[in-house]
Amino acid sequence: MNKVMLIGNVGQEPVVRYLDGGTCVAQISLATTEKGYTLQNGTTVPDRTEWHTVIFWRKQAETVEKYVHKGDKLYVEGKIQSRTYDDKRTGQRRQVIEIMAENMELLTPKSISEAHAPAQAPVQSAQASQPVQPTAPAAPEPTDKYPF
Repeated sequence: MNKVMLIGNVGQEPVVRYLDGGTCVAQISLATTEKGYTLQNGTTVPDRTEWHTVIFWRKQAETVEKYVHKGDKLYVEGKIQSRTYDDKRTGQRRQVIEIMAENMELLTPKSISEAHAPAQAPVQSAQASQPVQPTAPAAPEPTDKYPF
């Protein structure tokens, strides 16, 4: 089973692209933090933050484009997927690990989320507070040709 569940904060504004066929793809950086602690002997273990690249497709990507902003707290379910590509600048083969989102819920309170929203696109509370339902699995996209 390949299942990931993350709760974290969006590190920068989402990157959204539309492919030639009109398919929407969104990418975010999500920071998850494990809180530090102090051992019985007094040794302090600091917080540990991991950064995750999360990819959304189709309707979920459109929802991310409208409602998700830097600093928002999200719950994301998905699967881990790795892919390789050739770096055009260096010519080296690179591997990236991404989370392919299947479900997402905005956890940021409405008042904070509205402060991030652009003036021309007000947040609608019904859509912003409801989880995005997973879409039926579609044919996999080409693994070496993401628009990011």
